Amino acid sequence: MAEYGRRGEEDERGPGAAHQVFVVMECLLEKLKLLSYEEEVLAKHNMKNLTRHYFVSSPYLDSNPGEQFYMFTIIAAWLINEAGRPFTEPQEYDEPNATVSNILAELRAFGVKVDFPPSKLKSGSGEFVCFVLDRLAEEALRRKGFSFKKPTYPTETTEEESVMEDDAELTLSKVEEMIEEPDDDDDEENMMDLEALKLRTAHTDAELSSKPDEILESTVDAAEWNLEVERVLPQLKVTVRTDNKDWRIHVDQMHQHRDGIKSSLKEAKSYLDKLQEDIGKTLEKVSSREKYINNQLENLIQEYRSAQAKLSEAKEQYQQASGGVTERTRVLAEISEELEKVKQEMEEKGSSMSDGAPVVKIKQSLTKLKQEIVQMDVRIGVVQHTLLQAKLKEKSNMTRDMHATNIPEPAAGPFT
Repeated sequence: MAEYGRRGEEDERGPGAAHQVFVVMECLLEKLKLLSYEEEVLAKHNMKNLTRHYFVSSPYLDSNPGEQFYMFTIIAAWLINEAGRPFTEPQEYDEPNATVSNILAELRAFGVKVDFPPSKLKSGSGEFVCFVLDRLAEEALRRKGFSFKKPTYPTETTEEESVMEDDAELTLSKVEEMIEEPDDDDDEENMMDLEALKLRTAHTDAELSSKPDEILESTVDAAEWNLEVERVLPQLKVTVRTDNKDWRIHVDQMHQHRDGIKSSLKEAKSYLDKLQEDIGKTLEKVSSREKYINNQLENLIQEYRSAQAKLSEAKEQYQQASGGVTERTRVLAEISEELEKVKQEMEEKGSSMSDGAPVVKIKQSLTKLKQEIVQMDVRIGVVQHTLLQAKLKEKSNMTRDMHATNIPEPAAGPFT
């Protein structure tokens, strides 16, 4: 996971960094299968199986970002619990920021360095989502004691080969060295590898080309050679290892399949012709029966059509009548409402007419008015009396002034 150390430095990452997220997602899916996430998560929440590139891009196929984010939070919470730390399973309508922060806090608690913002996980897809889930899956597998080991490949047993080094002749002694004693339990050891024979022949040709040209004479008796060949012949089995990628094998298979198709077609053609003939006869019977039924039911069909037309007319009249009834019902409701208002006003007026409280109030008002009139009369009399006294006083003052003006003035003395 060292490729996640520097997220922002795109120039320092290799050209295959863009495809690394696909590899991480595939490894994550295998780890989830080892943890039995189908039974623990998918079956519990009634979800579909994850594809090998589900969290790589957003949205994936028909999924949406909300569904991917919810799937990410559910799997992350389950992995945290599987790793030995309690974590509450998030709900679909929880706050995304709080959920992502809690998941990253648990990831840091496992000692994983997180150098990207929480907003990178809100989309529910991408390399950061795959990184978080992958590290949580590793912690869960580590707690269960599971660890990945290097694969062990089976070793292929090779037959012993010997190369002629000194002489180009294939003598009887060298043939016996190349062939092992027959074994009843294992027949493959009695077979001679054709590839090794080709290599040996090539090596022999190289040796012959390096030696000077001279006449080679054989000293082996022909009769003894034939007897030895007859004795060893059953053990000289040459096996040709077929390569499934060879085009010749594919061509042979194509010819075999073509021959098989031709032979099968010959057998099936008669059955297909018979089936076609039976289907044609059945179709003719069905068409004739259909014509007969149509002729027999033509009158009923006409009656049905006329009845249907009448029904449509009746429905139209009913709709028109129902429209008039609706309008009259509305008018009736308005009139009833006005009638209720008039009744209510009449009841209020009747109750006020039969009530004696206004008469009592009028009488009390009259009594109070009379009292105020008496008080006003007293006040008027007092004012009139005061006014009369003022007039009399003024008249007396005027008379005194008049008498004072008729008195003669005193004579002037010597001291004036």
